[in-house]
Formats: sequence, C-alpha cells, structure tokens
Amino acid sequence: MPRLFTGLAVPPEIAEALRAFRGGLPGARWIEPGDYHVTLRFLGDVEIPVAEDVLEALAEMRLRAALTVTLDGLGIFGGDRPRALYASVAPSPDLIDLQAEQERLVRRAGVEPERRKFTPHVTLARLRRDASPEAVAMYLSQGPAFASLTFTADRVTLFSAKESTGGGPYLAEAEFPFV
Repeated sequence: MPRLFTGLAVPPEIAEALRAFRGGLPGARWIEPGDYHVTLRFLGDVEIPVAEDVLEALAEMRLRAALTVTLDGLGIFGGDRPRALYASVAPSPDLIDLQAEQERLVRRAGVEPERRKFTPHVTLARLRRDASPEAVAMYLSQGPAFASLTFTADRVTLFSAKESTGGGPYLAEAEFPFV
C-alpha cells in the first residue's frame, strides 16, 4: 500500500539556498534538501486500485501556465508543541487554484476529503518532543535572516514516501507537466 502525495518539487538552487537554515535547533530532524517540496495534496496510505485511479485522474489535470512560487519566511506548525519548521509559501491565486484542482481530482478518484486548511509550505525539519517552544522561538529570532526565494513550477509530481515518520526519501512516481 503506497503512501502518496502530490506536490511541486523545489529546484536544486532553491534547496541549496534553504540549506542556510539547517542546524542550530535542538530536537530538529532535518529534511534532506533533495526531498524539499510544496505539498499540494497528501493522500496517505492508499490501496493499489485507488493509486491507479489517482494516476488516471491526475492525467486529466487541465493545462495551465507555469506558476511562480515565492518562499517568504519561516514558521512552525504546532504552537506550544512545535512539530515542524517550514519555509512559508506566499499563497497566490494560481497556487490556490492548482491545489483546489488537486483536491477535486483525487476526491473523484476515491480519496477522502482533506480536512485541514491548505497552508503552502516547504518542510525544513520535523521537531521531536525535546524541541521546546522557547528553543524554537530563539531559533526563529536569532537565526539567519530569510530573504524571499522564488522559483517557477511547471509540473505537479506524484510522490511516494516510505512508511516512517517524515517519510523521506521521496520518490517521484509520475509527473504532470502544465503546458
């Protein structure tokens, strides 16, 4: 049973720039730069017939122009119990439209509706229990300054992940070019 998600791969030059934020945060398990991506729709563990239906549905994605993706800062998920450090993605109308289309397509293929609000981001680290809110706040306030990073995305990738916390390394199972 594969664990799948759709996303936008982060180009190597942007991944290299994000390396500057690795380290200096106790309790962080850093994601490998080659695994950086913007998740559009997490599908989870799906049966093979559903995975095949997802592939067929994604092949029907409408044609669209390449879109600009801008990383504009750092943030955390989890609040008082931080669980992930991420680079935030400025939500553009084109990105929101793409994510909504992904949701419609995978639901039509039999995947349960997503219950979480779409928050576009690139996960940089998963945080263990010993990553205290104080340590995270100190990291965010005293770490390197975040200068916006922009790249062009011209395809959606269907990724598979290992069955483990954090999932990487990720494997590109299929790509769906925009134009």
